[in-house]
Amino acid sequence: MRDAVIVEAVRTPVGKRNGGLSPVAPADLSAHVLKALAERSGVDPVLVDDVVWGCVGQVGEQSLDIARNAVLGAGWPESVPGTTVDRQCGSSQQSVHFVAAGVISGQYDLAVAGGVESMSRVPMGTSAQGQWAFGEGFRERYHGIAPNQGVGAEMIAERWKLSRAQLDEFSLASHAKAAQAQDEGLFDAEIAPVEVDGVKVTADEGVRRGGTLETLGNLKTVFKEDGVITAGNSSQISDGAAALLITSSEKAAELGLRPIARVHTAVLAADDPVIMLTAPIPATRKALKRSGLSVDDIGVFEVNEAFAPVPLAWLNDIGAAPSRLNPNGGAIALGHPLGGSGARIMTTMLHHMRESGITYGLQTMCEGGGQANATILELL
Repeated sequence: MRDAVIVEAVRTPVGKRNGGLSPVAPADLSAHVLKALAERSGVDPVLVDDVVWGCVGQVGEQSLDIARNAVLGAGWPESVPGTTVDRQCGSSQQSVHFVAAGVISGQYDLAVAGGVESMSRVPMGTSAQGQWAFGEGFRERYHGIAPNQGVGAEMIAERWKLSRAQLDEFSLASHAKAAQAQDEGLFDAEIAPVEVDGVKVTADEGVRRGGTLETLGNLKTVFKEDGVITAGNSSQISDGAAALLITSSEKAAELGLRPIARVHTAVLAADDPVIMLTAPIPATRKALKRSGLSVDDIGVFEVNEAFAPVPLAWLNDIGAAPSRLNPNGGAIALGHPLGGSGARIMTTMLHHMRESGITYGLQTMCEGGGQANATILELL
């Protein structure tokens, strides 16, 4: 039986909004990680059957099938195709699922999954002006409500009885873990530095040091006057790209490539589109049931920190060990370049598993429309 294995994974640093990566067009940011992937793996790009690329804001500089434009911008052969995927924040995690399925089915021998978002250059919401995208049937079904992720985060905090202090404490811990990981060089192997106007961007720019509950407590709430969600306990607006090279064990042996991990289980789930951010919980349960693994079998969990209530509610319902959740920080500290985040998180989890000798890792993300991907990787 064919399997799908990851043989290389690389990412850019995650840039702050209008930060070090903002001068770089998203197609060029994508091309950068494609070139790094080929260089690090030693694979001739002519062998790549497809590049499946996640991107949420598919307008302006991110339109016209950015995957294909990235392939050509990287100097790869014209014979290499590319296609662009939108499953909102989980777009590049979905790219991994699509490529793994293609390899296992025999449609691909070798393919790339990844994604990009330059939120500095294509601001969030550019592709969704007003409520027109939801359609009349949606608006009737949900009583004219236009879903808003920030409001959904407030609803989660209320339903799970999460206080402002709990959210801020979680956020401070995310920054502290990310800062420690940076200081210990834990991200160095996964990052391909980007040179911009003669200056190399080598590290994630969003990590803040020295924060306190008092400073976070002074921030105003964003979505609800008497609410709990602030800029300090939400993910950051960011720029970044990441890519993973996936093949079968048989093809890897033929090409002399050493697999890092197997895509063990890949599932989807969906939930209430108004609260929108709760689907990682059923997605995790589905992945564990399908895999035959227990919560205790998983050595690391990556749950995207879109807003602090998301991983905290997940932790409450799933019962995982808190020490295994986002061990090197998450999107609150590192940033959330939408369509690139799934691949960024998987790249980070993969390198952490290899460095720490962890057999199983599970990644899940909340997504627009009340959806979630969940993926279990098995270290080889």
